[in-house]
Amino acid sequence: MVRTEEVRHLSVAALRILCVAAVYFASGRLGLLRRVAIEGAVVTPLWPPTGVALSALLLLGLGIWPGIALGTLLVVVTITSFHATDVVIIAGNTLAPVCAYLMLRRVGFRTELDRLRDGAALVFLGALAGMLISATVGSGVLLLSGRLPASGFWSTWLAWWTGDAMGVLLVTPMLLVLRRARLSRVTGRWTEAAALLVTAVVILPLATRSTVPLLFLVFPLLIWSALRFQLAGAVPCALFMSVLTIGAAVEHVGPYAERDLIAVMISLQALNGSAALTALLLSAIVTEQNNVRLKIEQACMELAEVVERLAPGESANRWPSQGP
Repeated sequence: MVRTEEVRHLSVAALRILCVAAVYFASGRLGLLRRVAIEGAVVTPLWPPTGVALSALLLLGLGIWPGIALGTLLVVVTITSFHATDVVIIAGNTLAPVCAYLMLRRVGFRTELDRLRDGAALVFLGALAGMLISATVGSGVLLLSGRLPASGFWSTWLAWWTGDAMGVLLVTPMLLVLRRARLSRVTGRWTEAAALLVTAVVILPLATRSTVPLLFLVFPLLIWSALRFQLAGAVPCALFMSVLTIGAAVEHVGPYAERDLIAVMISLQALNGSAALTALLLSAIVTEQNNVRLKIEQACMELAEVVERLAPGESANRWPSQGP
């Protein structure tokens, strides 16, 4: 019986690792659809696998790290021929989300993202700090192996770091939201959600592809989605905006026409980073305030019940009615 239980446990663990590797690889192929080449190095403005990797670690635990390494290996061999130094790149891409996960766990991060401290931790520890490892290791290996000239190191490092960080900022919250998504039964919420969706479908393509500078229009939309729907509305909106913006930048249309690659990358990452920060932190603030209000209301109800038990009929006189 013990032996059978061990085999079952190992089988489940192996299946989880293979699933993580498959999702990592699939998201990597999606990210490569909008890749750019900087001094011969292939980078992407948004690298979804980092978000997949960190989400998997947060939800499944540290034991699934081999799935991240295997997924990275599969992505590497589809981009170019395998080199011995690519082992170090794979190690760096695996170590970055693992370190991000350990830092988040150290500060008591909650996957519900219902506190401002959780949003700030994901931004500064999970994305900005954790992804320094993959960018530094990857760019350094390419430089030392002669596949990247010294003149292209910092531009490659910056693009690598921002792409990995954007994957954490946009994809990780999205996966965490999908994990606990629930359908609302309030008709008014569906009406407002439909209005938000229609507005996003109209405004975002216009703002990201128009030659007239209209990119500022994305922020009222993000604020609306964060205030009214928190992460469930703000994160998909920010991700949709980021995908459209990256498409416009890679195709050099709209506000990114007639600009050199470095200027496009800086402008693109500044916009996407600002949008992700706005969506994530504002949603966390609103969620935290809503939770505090609910706790206060619950405490008032419990106190009213205590008063009713101690002095029947007195609570109706002492507590204001909630009806019209």
